[in-house]
This record gives sequence, C-alpha cells and structure tokens, in this order.
Amino acid sequence: MKAKGKVTRRQFIKTTALTAAAITAGPYVKTSHSAGKLAVGLWDHWIPGANDVSRKIIMDWGKKNGVEIKLDYITSVGFKQLTTIAAEARAKTGHDVMDLPTVETAKYTDSLEPMDDVVNAIISEYGELMPDAEYLGKIDGTWYSCPGPIGSHTYPMVSRLDLWKKHAGIDLKKIFPDNPNRDPSLVKTWTYDTFLEGCKKLHAAGFPFGNAIGPTSDAQDWTGPLFASFGSYPMDAKGNITFDSDETRAALEYMKKLTAVMPPDVYAWDDASNNRFIISGRGAAIQNPPSAWRVCVRDQPDTAKHLWHHDTPAGPKGRFRGSLSRMMGVWNFSKNKSTAKDLIHHLLKKEQQDQLIAVAGGYDIPLIKAFNRHPVWKNASPPAGTLYNYPIQGDEFQMLSGYPAPIGIAAQMYAQALIPNTIAKVCKEGKSIDDAIKWALDEIEGFMRG
Repeated sequence: MKAKGKVTRRQFIKTTALTAAAITAGPYVKTSHSAGKLAVGLWDHWIPGANDVSRKIIMDWGKKNGVEIKLDYITSVGFKQLTTIAAEARAKTGHDVMDLPTVETAKYTDSLEPMDDVVNAIISEYGELMPDAEYLGKIDGTWYSCPGPIGSHTYPMVSRLDLWKKHAGIDLKKIFPDNPNRDPSLVKTWTYDTFLEGCKKLHAAGFPFGNAIGPTSDAQDWTGPLFASFGSYPMDAKGNITFDSDETRAALEYMKKLTAVMPPDVYAWDDASNNRFIISGRGAAIQNPPSAWRVCVRDQPDTAKHLWHHDTPAGPKGRFRGSLSRMMGVWNFSKNKSTAKDLIHHLLKKEQQDQLIAVAGGYDIPLIKAFNRHPVWKNASPPAGTLYNYPIQGDEFQMLSGYPAPIGIAAQMYAQALIPNTIAKVCKEGKSIDDAIKWALDEIEGFMRG
C-alpha cells in the first residue's frame, strides 16, 4: 500500500515503535506523597454512571495520597469544553489536569507540560499505543499529552445482518465472527467494490446505506478513511499538498457510484441523522460507535437484534477506520505538575481502565492496545457478540481524518469538512472532478496561510 509522497501504514507503525523506544526522558517517578491540591477537568461523559465511576477512582486516589482534588465535568455541548480549554490557556490559570479532545493538543503546546516520562512509563508497562495517539499527542518529537482514559471512540460499520444476507447474499457475521477465528480469505472479500455492489442491491430493496456528507464530525470520520483506502490524502506528513492525484480521482469516481444508491438528503444530515436512520429500520448500514445500537436496543429491540459492528471495507491501498480520540494533558502553569502526572498515570493503569471501560458499556476504546480485550465487547448483546469487532481485530488502520498532514493543518481540514465538501461538489453540485480538486487545493493553500 505504499504510495509516493505518502506515509504508509507500515512506515507509521514502524516509526511509532522506534520513537517509543528512543524516548530520552528520564524514568517516570511517582511523587504524589507530597501532593497538596489538584484541579481536574474531565469531559462530561454521556453514558449514565460513567462520571460516578471516574469520580470515585479519582477521589479514592486523592484520599490515599493526601491530595485535595477539585473535579469538574465539562460538557462538550455548545463547545463549552473547547472554550474552557482556550480560556485557561490564555489566562494561564485553571485546572491542572485537562481532557483534550482530538486536535486540541496541537493548538496549545506552548501551554502544555511535556509528558514523555508518563507516556514512556505506560508503553513500558503495557506496550504499543494505537497510532492516532502519537499523531494527536506527540508534536515535533515531544509528547504534550497522554492517551485519555475516557471517551475515545471509533467508527466501524454497523450493519443489519438480516438485510445484507437476504438482499445482498453476504453473511457479515461469518466474515467477522465474535471470536478470533476469522477466515482471512473471507475477510479479503470485504472490499469497497463488494460493498458498493451490496449497497446497490440493498438500495433496490428499499434499505440503503446512509452516512452524512457535509460539515459534520461523522462525515469526516468515514470519508477521510475511505479516501485513505484509495491512497488519497490531502497532504503528506511533511506538509506537501498531495490531493491532486489519480488516487483522489479514483475515490471521487467511487463516491459518484456510492452516493447514487444512498439517501439523497445525506448532504443535509447532522451527526444524529445516521443514528435515527438505522434505528428507524429503513437503513441497512451506517458507520458509527455503539451509541446508535444502544438507543436501538432501548427503543427498537426488533431492529437492534440484527445490528452487527464490524470492519470497514478495504480499498486498493488498505483498510482504514475513523476515530475520535481524546488525550489528557497538564498545563505548564500548573503549580502541581508532578502530582497531576501521577494521577494521569494512575488513571491509565489496567485496574482503573477496566472499570472505566465496563461502566461505559464498551463505548470507550482505549488508546492502549493491551486494554482492547476487555470482556465487555464480547459479552454485549443483543445480538450476542455484536461489539466484539468494535475494538479493531484485524488490519484496519485507526486514523483521524486529515492524517498524515501536520496536525495543525489537519485540524483545519477536519473543521472545514474538506473531503465531504469536495465529494459534495462532484456528487451533489455536479462539478467535474478536476474542478472539485482545484477547489480543494485552494482551500488547503488557505489553511497553510492561516
């Protein structure tokens, strides 16, 4: 899957391993016995009960170590968490420990304490991190944030087993079983070509595939990985624009065929639209974390019993899955940096991670690979085992849309919906592929100037 001017999956993983081994920071030393006070800002988890468990873990740790803790859960609704992070970085005061969604680390490296010592300790204890952890947290060779202990999630396929088998003749549970005994020859058949042919049949039967194509988060989280599977990236890791390529043209040609058998209003969908679509029983597949399935279990159990979470299709250049990962950092203006690091290290240990994964019902996907074998995913139902493949079990590469561009530019590509808008230029507005690519190049150049 190597392509000129692009970072391949193999190169990325190799680089991750080498840099992890080459971290030069001294060994991590626990120091919280002289801790004092600590203010902690966490994302307000949407799963009922999740905050209660993290609060108990943190408060118990504070009591044991003589640390007086002020704990705040900050909602992401109305961008409150993002505005809180920005305000604290500007004022140089606020929480000591802060949850940092997706690209926020890159925005505030001047205000964040290096975390190489903590990350090095975690890797030494538990092994490899997921690739997007390094992409988000390691800036110019320095870790400015650690894998977040809560809230990270990915975007697998969520498919109706019954509809795919009846109308497309594809047994998705056989291809992606709820155990490690996959048949590689079957997995190899799950490509975007196979997916397209299945979608045509399902559309004809009145049960199309649906995902947003517009300025929404979910739209980035499936279109960016789809383009990567064709070898199309807006920019390489060195900042060279690479979007004007045969690979991009192939991806856009594919999207012309796929959108023809999707609901015509997907360009106006928001992040909840695909959830409502699959819950309604009208859809055959979406890409989403288990939130849609969870609501379906509650509201439409007859539909929920057929939903299966599984791998994305493979393109000519590999198989990619979108992610929205959360990191955690320490402000460099904190008066208690060592204690803040101790707490983060504690939250990332297996005993605590096991509790946090369980209370979230499997919604959270840890950025530490060793923790992605928790029984919560195997035991989820209905149907039994539906979440087994939610943690990556095969050859999918977990990525944020915009990878491998320098993270600051990738953040703008994501925020401005570069890839979904390029698709819409061709598939909704009827522009030529060359004109759509020219528009995208102008946009990318603007991101670079900005």
